[in-house]
Amino acid sequence: MLENLDIHRNSMYLCAMYSKELLKGTLSAIVLKLLAENGKMYGYQITQRVKELSDSKILLKEGSLYPALHKLKEDGLIDVETQNIGKRVRHYYFMTTQGVQVKNEKESELKDFIDTINKIITT
Repeated sequence: MLENLDIHRNSMYLCAMYSKELLKGTLSAIVLKLLAENGKMYGYQITQRVKELSDSKILLKEGSLYPALHKLKEDGLIDVETQNIGKRVRHYYFMTTQGVQVKNEKESELKDFIDTINKIITT
């Protein structure tokens, strides 16, 4: 089955089913949605939840997730809390008040876009 998958190993996204271009504009909306549902998460949790929710069709690489998280933080949409767990340092990301508002806007925009694309391709 793996030989039939479209895998872009050298791109920022490792996608089992979709091109990186389809995912590029949706990553921040995905991250904000997951943080809204889960309170706070660390990077690996985010990658695993995306994998789970997408039935392994979307597999995020660290090279795409962490720059997106840093951009969201820079924009004031999320913040980070650092915890020492044994000898490891874990960064938990969570949404700010501004992030909640932007998440709602991005989610509405994405839903409307999907509806519009659906109309175009099913006509």
